[in-house]
Amino acid sequence: MKLKIAFIYTNESFVIDEVSVKNASDAQIATLFEEDKYGTLYHMTFQDTSKDSPTAQFLKEVVQSFVRSLSSSPEIEIAREKTKAVLDDDQLDYLLALCPFALGSEFVDEEWLKLQYDQLQHVFEKEATSFEGTMQLYFEGLSQNLQTAQRIYFHLVENPLDEDNPFAFMATYATKDQAGRVRHMPLAHALIEYKDHQEELLSLLSSLNKVADEVEYMQYLMDTGELFHPIKLNVKEAYTLLKAIPLIEKSGIKCRVPNWWKKHYASVHLNVSAGEKKPSFFGLETLIALTPSLTINGRMLSQDDINYLLKQEEGLTFMKGQWVEVNHQKLQELLQKMEHYDGTITLKEALTKDFVKDIDDDPDNGIEITNGKWLRNMMQEMRQPRHIQKQSLPEDFDATLRHYQQEGYNWLNIMYTFGFGACLADDMGLGKTIQVIAFLEKLREEDADAKCLLVVPASLLGNWESEIKKFAPDLHYSILHSSKIKDYQAYQEDNPYLTITTYGMASKIEGLSQREWHVLILDEAQAIKNPITKQTKTMKKIPARFRIAMTGTPIENDYSNLWSLFDFLNKGLLGSFDQFKRFSKTIEDYPENTTKLRNLVSPFILRRLKTDKSIISDLPNKIEIVDHVNLSKRQIVLYKKQVEQLKEDIETAQGMERRGIVLSYITKFKQICNHPDQFNHDISFKAIDSGKYQMLKELCTTIYEKRERVLVFTQYREMCEPLSQYLASIFHKEGYIINGSTPIKKRTEIVNKFQSEHYIPYIVLTVKAAGTGLNLTAANHVIHFDRWWNPAVENQASDRAYRIGQKKKVFVHKLVSTGTIEEKIDELITSKQSLANNILSTNDQINITEMSNDELINLFQLEV
Repeated sequence: MKLKIAFIYTNESFVIDEVSVKNASDAQIATLFEEDKYGTLYHMTFQDTSKDSPTAQFLKEVVQSFVRSLSSSPEIEIAREKTKAVLDDDQLDYLLALCPFALGSEFVDEEWLKLQYDQLQHVFEKEATSFEGTMQLYFEGLSQNLQTAQRIYFHLVENPLDEDNPFAFMATYATKDQAGRVRHMPLAHALIEYKDHQEELLSLLSSLNKVADEVEYMQYLMDTGELFHPIKLNVKEAYTLLKAIPLIEKSGIKCRVPNWWKKHYASVHLNVSAGEKKPSFFGLETLIALTPSLTINGRMLSQDDINYLLKQEEGLTFMKGQWVEVNHQKLQELLQKMEHYDGTITLKEALTKDFVKDIDDDPDNGIEITNGKWLRNMMQEMRQPRHIQKQSLPEDFDATLRHYQQEGYNWLNIMYTFGFGACLADDMGLGKTIQVIAFLEKLREEDADAKCLLVVPASLLGNWESEIKKFAPDLHYSILHSSKIKDYQAYQEDNPYLTITTYGMASKIEGLSQREWHVLILDEAQAIKNPITKQTKTMKKIPARFRIAMTGTPIENDYSNLWSLFDFLNKGLLGSFDQFKRFSKTIEDYPENTTKLRNLVSPFILRRLKTDKSIISDLPNKIEIVDHVNLSKRQIVLYKKQVEQLKEDIETAQGMERRGIVLSYITKFKQICNHPDQFNHDISFKAIDSGKYQMLKELCTTIYEKRERVLVFTQYREMCEPLSQYLASIFHKEGYIINGSTPIKKRTEIVNKFQSEHYIPYIVLTVKAAGTGLNLTAANHVIHFDRWWNPAVENQASDRAYRIGQKKKVFVHKLVSTGTIEEKIDELITSKQSLANNILSTNDQINITEMSNDELINLFQLEV
């Protein structure tokens, strides 16, 4: 069974992302998880995994890792349910690297994975206890591809006290002592234990016959009987066994060998160190030196060392305190390749070595391209700002930064030094603005001649002006906007350190792209998510030495968002748009490509979440509730009538005409769901005629009784006044309205009054006009009267209340009319939310206008 539904990782476990439950099949799966979370996951893991959600894929990988650990234990048939799965370092690193971008991914660490192993252990113990067959049959019941390890275990260890025979070998088998404890005994003991049970002895030793058929030396040990006793090995004998390990383990016999062989530490590698020394200047096109060298276990070989190896016989030799594998052909090949890597590459090539295939980085063939000391330290600082040396705050900066804000400020300064574009992607409400203001003030303090450009949505002009006056009163700025300045010449003469303008104005004023700015900052940078829009292209044409993108939603819908963002910040890092699209399509089939992409972009994105208690612990929880609302009788009549009308209108319509009709009916049905009078352009708006009005009264009556405050969002400006009048009757007091026609100065006044001690019960807001920038933490209730198409936009609106300063739990209510197009819209939102949660996913959006007539009617049909 496929797990298309998405999961959210919690601090100790995981839960189903309920918005991803789209149909009856998903609901059935959700019920199974509710009844037995880990048992359901355990068995679903070994069913069809194609088209699983990325979060489900990862959970299944955890289960597979757990089961592999169990089935590969030599004790499994003896210990059965008492066998413990071990999360070794290799699996730990693999799983952590594979974790997708998802809600709660910040919780996934070593401790979290061990907790999942513990829960899965309980499932296995319960099932293995009641299973009557062999463990091989048990695991085959999970998957035909699972094979249990044999009870026999080979040990090959070093014997340093004997120069002639520096290795020792012993075969053991798993058995139980008289107290019922599992013990590993020398194989000779089996001859005693099973002397009266020949069939059991033959069964135990059967795997040895398979090995003997494949490995000649093992046949010799069996024929001579030496296999049953501890024996000493010379170098040649030990090397013969080590080379045969893959064949031995393929037969089901697990081998314990020295770590230097298991980790390939004994092999000679060609290590190409990129960026060992600090370059003279920074940027993606900076040339950094390549330093090729032959190494063993990370230790560089001298020319004398190489000459020594060339004189030795094939096999193993002891050199400089460790064993080294001598392979003359491979050594000669690596020596020849050293000349190829004696030169330079760009920093971009060094960073993208795991993302593109242009650079020959192949550890399996003995070639490793690694970061040198300088590059390694630089990348650590970029990925983990806590390692950056603390930067002093500017003298004229009038604020105290929280610890994570200080780290963000440090990070912006170091990114400016390196010359890399930086995406400050902190969650809504964590204070991106104050971190950027601190950085700008620091730059002004160090370079008075610097010129910076800040581009923001028009609705945020007042917010930025207020924050600058508050935290950096000496910072010289000018607002380049029609409402603020009419004379462009006067602005040029003013020559401010910081120019603040809007996306609209930046597209109109050519002069902004005709000078090179020290710093270009885009607030709400999702405004350039679409790479083909004029606005995006305009922003990318503005020259700047350093670029900052501020956004709480770095990727809203699909991969193109990520590419467009980085095309602005660090052009060329993700290749061309066509190259990136080809790569993005591979992630569903190859989840490990998510790791490559994360590793590439992570140094340039700083994202902290307010749900992460290590970042901020004084924010309460946000509780989201979908309230299903029944239509009124009047709404039902209108809705059904419009469905019939739609059938007629689309019967013969084609092309653009048909698409226009479909889009117009979406609006009609949503208006009916809000209130019949919105659809009919009436002014009565009686509560009894709208299911949503009645639900609104139920919710707001409770809010009023507690004297709490609420934000009510709608996407329709014409609904603002009717909603405000209705809310005033419930709260017995008028609130405010903020929509696209509300002047910036008026918005600031409304926010100040709403945040004051005076009881202002509500604000009605349009999502587009007030979904960003406003700090309205006096409200701890949010109601989405109608739903938006984009969950990122909807969440931004909710986060007007769920921000720093909020002292209460925030309740977010989303009203959905039962059986209507709104439930279908909710499914569309769910598909987008899954994308947003995983950040990286293929484009799986549904284009309503391209549906067939039957599909459309089914989509709009009222189901009551």
